[in-house]
Amino acid sequence: MSCDEVLKAVFPLLDGTDLASCMVVSKQWREIAQDDYFWKCLCAKRWPSTCKRPPLPSVSYYKLFQTFYKRRHRRTLLPPRLSFDDLEFYIDIWSDERLIFSEVVPGPVLQNGIRFPMESPEYKMILPVVPRFTVPLIQTVSVSVLVGRKDSKKVACIINKSIFDYIDRTAYRALAFEYLDFSPEHPFVSGIRAWISLLFMDDGDEGVIDVFGIEMDFG
Repeated sequence: MSCDEVLKAVFPLLDGTDLASCMVVSKQWREIAQDDYFWKCLCAKRWPSTCKRPPLPSVSYYKLFQTFYKRRHRRTLLPPRLSFDDLEFYIDIWSDERLIFSEVVPGPVLQNGIRFPMESPEYKMILPVVPRFTVPLIQTVSVSVLVGRKDSKKVACIINKSIFDYIDRTAYRALAFEYLDFSPEHPFVSGIRAWISLLFMDDGDEGVIDVFGIEMDFG
């Protein structure tokens, strides 16, 4: 077996950090490790929904993984000039390390999801979960949300493996959030957060929640 064949057999077993380290060993290792198939597999593990409608980004899966695997320094972003018709949301939810929800949601579907009376349609986006799923409260539940532009195929990360660490049984929701990066030209939104909630019903077992919806909010 040649050296190239050995590397191609070993590289798929590595995580993203180790595979990136291999790229600086030599020119030969870098050329092999840059194979986008390896990085697509890593993206599929971390954000499974990105591979449900390939190809997602115009850039490589290596760039996608590099961009969102770790939090980057704050950067200047232009103010948004998009409608929900231009967007798709990639939502992945885990219970411990088990994937329990993974969907590509068109923007209008999320925006026009189920509504509760007296809530503002401009900010509350509620997606019904079909079929429902249950989550034991003793498990760690986390979520990632990417948003993609249909026109340019560019992708941004809204929530990156945040944990639902607050359970409000009086409001029947579990909450997770992440701070968003915005342009310093618009300081009035510098502290804005993306909230995502699991909407649930009691199923008679205090140790389990029965999830029927996902809500996104910004504030």
